[in-house]
Amino acid sequence: MKNLFILLLFIAFGFSANAQVMTPEKLWSIDRVSGVGLTEDGKSVIFRTRSYDLVENQGTSETFVIPLKGGEPFAVKNIDSIYSDGKTSPTREWKIIPKQVEVEPVTGEDFYPDLKKSDVYIYDDLNYRHWDTWEDGHYSHLFLHNTSTQAEIDIMEGEPHDTPLQPFGGPEDYIWNNDGTRVYYVSKKLKGKEYAVSTNTDIYVYDIATGTTENLTSENKGYDTQPAFSKNGVLAWLQMDEPGYEADKNDIIVLRDGRKINITQQWDGTVNSFSWSNDGKKIYFLAPVKGTQQLFEIDPFSKKTSEVKQITQGQFDLTGMIGQSGNTLVVTRTDMNHAAEIYTVNLKTGDLTQLTHVNDEFYDGIKMSRVEKRMVPTTDGKDMLTWVIYPPDFDPNKKYPTLLYLQGGPQSALSQFYSFRWNFQLMAANGYIVVAPNRRGMPGHGVAWNEQISGDWGGQNIQDYLSAIDAVSKEEYVDKDRLGAVGASYGGYSVFFLAGMHEGRFKSFIAHDGIFNTRSMYGTTEELFFVNKDMGGAYWQDPAPKAYTDFNPVNFVQKWDTPIMIIQGGKDFRVPIGQGLEAFQAAQLRGIKSKLLYFPMENHWILNPQNAIVWQMEFFKWLEETLK
Repeated sequence: MKNLFILLLFIAFGFSANAQVMTPEKLWSIDRVSGVGLTEDGKSVIFRTRSYDLVENQGTSETFVIPLKGGEPFAVKNIDSIYSDGKTSPTREWKIIPKQVEVEPVTGEDFYPDLKKSDVYIYDDLNYRHWDTWEDGHYSHLFLHNTSTQAEIDIMEGEPHDTPLQPFGGPEDYIWNNDGTRVYYVSKKLKGKEYAVSTNTDIYVYDIATGTTENLTSENKGYDTQPAFSKNGVLAWLQMDEPGYEADKNDIIVLRDGRKINITQQWDGTVNSFSWSNDGKKIYFLAPVKGTQQLFEIDPFSKKTSEVKQITQGQFDLTGMIGQSGNTLVVTRTDMNHAAEIYTVNLKTGDLTQLTHVNDEFYDGIKMSRVEKRMVPTTDGKDMLTWVIYPPDFDPNKKYPTLLYLQGGPQSALSQFYSFRWNFQLMAANGYIVVAPNRRGMPGHGVAWNEQISGDWGGQNIQDYLSAIDAVSKEEYVDKDRLGAVGASYGGYSVFFLAGMHEGRFKSFIAHDGIFNTRSMYGTTEELFFVNKDMGGAYWQDPAPKAYTDFNPVNFVQKWDTPIMIIQGGKDFRVPIGQGLEAFQAAQLRGIKSKLLYFPMENHWILNPQNAIVWQMEFFKWLEETLK
């Protein structure tokens, strides 16, 4: 049955059984590698792989150990004897365990116990749903589990708040201090409308001896996240200053001699994640820079303004730090042709060495795409980094259909990432040149470049997109009669906006979970701080922000004249279902060739393996129909 399924996929895409280019099924056969940590002796790396069975429509994970110096990995069923996850106290007396607890009544049965078959949620305030989940009165709390008596303490008892943060928080949201007397944790202790319009997470300190909790960062009204102690007991964390701005510059704060010192304040960049060095004298961090993500270091104890040093350079992304042993840092690395593998970094030279080779055999049988960095002049006289990805066996004497890729976020980095949905390697393997510009709004090119897009969605960054496709289209190998534009989220918004003003450049559009009507978006999205900052506030303001007039795609539907495919997730509460349905209905009533691809159980992403294959099949089928 499985072989038949694979054969049908090959037939559907016109590939022979011995094809040497990427296909959707091949893409989903790649093992996904992630780091767990170093063994307690610092001599080996623990990592996991996750593989997917398309017939069974599910994934399975395995855990492995590999020597830090290289060698063959071996499977591990129980890692507790060789690895500490940091959630057991240094005294071994307590372990932190997150659990869901019911705090508030929400359902019909909660309010009317006799009506047990009722199916209703009752709300009288905002934040009634988040990401892909309706608020049901349950919250994630931290419990201290006594390893001797098995007794448990809910350190957030009765609080209608979450730790880890929802929906994406994890173990990084709660830590021990070095002597095991206190728990430091991240929470957003706001309710209702206040919660929906704020980014004000704080770092809280729970004292085991007294049972009391203190807010360590009450003066900062933006994000405070990722607390971490050095071996010498110095606390650091990440902080964004501006309230309500989720993509603000992220800085490293160090608590030193009772003072909170911003050690990256003068650096023109934003930090994604950080880690103390083993000796507690340095901080290593990952940050976007010039279309990649690299490793940096800083001395947090310098008496003068600390200088940031870039350790690694190259056409790749370092996506995570796993651990340090001596002068070696273990990281995960990707590029546009390769999914994550584990590498070591020589902290003195910046040299990288590949440690795991989970997918080497797979890539040995795949023709690679050429990825080129190109600088494009913008309409306001700037130089914009643009990635251009070419099909395998590219021939400059031929003409190729070309896709303009529109990144989401809008402040997400367009770096050397490897996506299992928006996969440039797969697009190129299907015969398309891909143009991926680092337009205004993206980190890695200075704070001002990153911040410019807020309130200007249909402005300079849209011109940046057009500058990129116009520049690359001058090449003889680009078929200017077969240009398409594709993207998701803010990229989907960009598709809808370009559809009303592209002046005939494009012959096809694909928008996934894009914002079509900014007014109804404001009325149905859940994290209102995002639309308040990026759209300029509510649509009923006088005068109304440009987001609802000049930059609202729905206002320009009368100019639509190009085939468009619209993809929408039914459980997407960030960009709710009405956005995709409104756009599809408008295209249909305008008489435009259009298709709706609706995934009832998917959120802002496509996570189900077979759904992902359907997504890819429909994606390339649409392009084949419209870019002939």
